[in-house]
Amino acid sequence: MLLLYYSLLLQLIKCSQGSQEYKEGDALPQKIQNLMRGYNKYLRPSFDNGPVAIGMSLDIASIDTISEINMDYTATIFLRQRWQDERLCFEGNKSLSLDGRLVELLWVPDTFIVDSKRSFLHDITVENRLIRIFPNGTVLYALRITTTVACNMDLTKYPMDKQTCTLQLESWGYNTNDLVFYWTRGNDSVRGLDTLKLAQYTVEGYYTSVSEAVYETGQYPKLVFHFKLRRNILYFILETYIPSVLLVVLSWVSFWISQSSVPARICIGVTTVLTMTTLMMGARTSLPNANCFIKAIDVYLGICFSFIFGALVEYAVAHFHTLEQGHIHDIQRELKKEFEESNGMVQTPVTRCPAKTADSYDGGSGSGNGHGHSSSPGHGHSSSPGEPKPNGAPQGINVEGKKLKKRLVCIMNCCTVQNPHHIDIYSRKAFPLTFIVINLCYWIYYLYL
Repeated sequence: MLLLYYSLLLQLIKCSQGSQEYKEGDALPQKIQNLMRGYNKYLRPSFDNGPVAIGMSLDIASIDTISEINMDYTATIFLRQRWQDERLCFEGNKSLSLDGRLVELLWVPDTFIVDSKRSFLHDITVENRLIRIFPNGTVLYALRITTTVACNMDLTKYPMDKQTCTLQLESWGYNTNDLVFYWTRGNDSVRGLDTLKLAQYTVEGYYTSVSEAVYETGQYPKLVFHFKLRRNILYFILETYIPSVLLVVLSWVSFWISQSSVPARICIGVTTVLTMTTLMMGARTSLPNANCFIKAIDVYLGICFSFIFGALVEYAVAHFHTLEQGHIHDIQRELKKEFEESNGMVQTPVTRCPAKTADSYDGGSGSGNGHGHSSSPGHGHSSSPGEPKPNGAPQGINVEGKKLKKRLVCIMNCCTVQNPHHIDIYSRKAFPLTFIVINLCYWIYYLYL
């Protein structure tokens, strides 16, 4: 019984070994085994015969997100690299497409994305890698990568801004003496952007360039892909600009409401101010909190807030002048009354002196001619030169006081509004005209300058 068990076990082991040899033979045909014989994946091609030329091309599958808060973008790309390895030449006219897992047996460039924050290679259902070997030794190595790349943005003209982002490819360990990077078809080496649809942006253009990265350890080959993005402003016009303009226009409605309707005008002013504040806070939530940019949308919202707040202040000024108008009229009447009384005090000695002399003359004539004639001239001669002297000083003081009070009345007339309703009438024209002029300057500056 034990002998039968051991014999069956030996047969199973032989069958499994035979199947394993058959599978390995299927995975590595004789042609591949011949190529791999004596191949050292740790040495680059043409190790002693100059640098290896690495040609690259890109297909942009998608640009998922462009974040102004983190100043980066996330894209899925197909990266293709081509180089020639004389050790992999074989006879024939057909290329060999190998399983991506065989890349572990070959030398591949150590290319990396310079400004990448996060990257990963897709592995569903298997790792998305391709190896293709041509008879002349040319190797095609393709990868499907999703990467998040930093992009420095200038948000001073947000949301009328244009951004230029880059995708930089460098060699990690091989310098320019070992590797040389080049775009296989120039600007046509990058495809997919012409048909790409983005949520907030439109791709205006793109181009490629070849440069070198200089570090302390040497000079390394670098390829740069530049693409320009223009933000679509229609969303922001509907979401922010039109509501803010409507709030400004709503604040002007108070100019046509009577100044005696205090609750109505105060309600409109306070409601528009609070709504504008909420709109400003909502517009800043999608942007970085700690930045040094004064953005175009901040300028416009500040302008709208100033006009709304100015409409509220306008009613406060008009209402103040309405209340003060009665007090000022009372003060002016008192000053006018005092002014008229002061004029009467100056004229009083001139009008009363002849009456006194006439009375004394009449009284003298009743008593006797001799007394009357002798007393009247003496009275007239002694009193007429003496009257201007005592009345001269009070007359000068009254004249100076009259001038001072007249100036005070003029100053009060200049500092007060004769008709407070004119403030609303002028504001109905001044606020809209000023707002239109500022809007023209704003849009011309941020769109064309």
